[in-house]
Amino acid sequence: MEIRPVRYDHPDAVALEEQVQQEYIRRYGDVDLTQLDPKMFAPPHGIYLLAYEDGRPLATGGWRLQEDLAEGYTAGDAEIKRMFVVPEARGRGLARRILADLEADARAAGRIRMVLETGTEQPEALALYASSGYRLVKKFGYYRNHEQSRCMAKEL
Repeated sequence: MEIRPVRYDHPDAVALEEQVQQEYIRRYGDVDLTQLDPKMFAPPHGIYLLAYEDGRPLATGGWRLQEDLAEGYTAGDAEIKRMFVVPEARGRGLARRILADLEADARAAGRIRMVLETGTEQPEALALYASSGYRLVKKFGYYRNHEQSRCMAKEL
């Protein structure tokens, strides 16, 4: 297994983005409407990772600098985006490995808190983050007013 940084618009990242959007449709009835730009994940303001096995992309995740006070973020925040593992590779610890790499990279970039937004229809994500030290916090971001939204944070 190899985890490596790529651009958010890399063809493999785009292919996994299409899969994660289909997952959101299946679970929530719609795609994630959060606006993302490849520049948001460019170091030192973020990173985007893909996990590969035998040249095949299996998992993804990124963080981006996010300090928009009007949307409920705070100075020093790094926001996790697009954590996803293809169905046939789930249960192998890939998400936990990517999460650890994202946290280490954000910490090295001077970020002091990692934040994320997920939802009630993703119980496995809620369990992963809770078991990794994340706690529920006041809602922030694009979906902060949605009932199914759950926001979590962890001090780095």
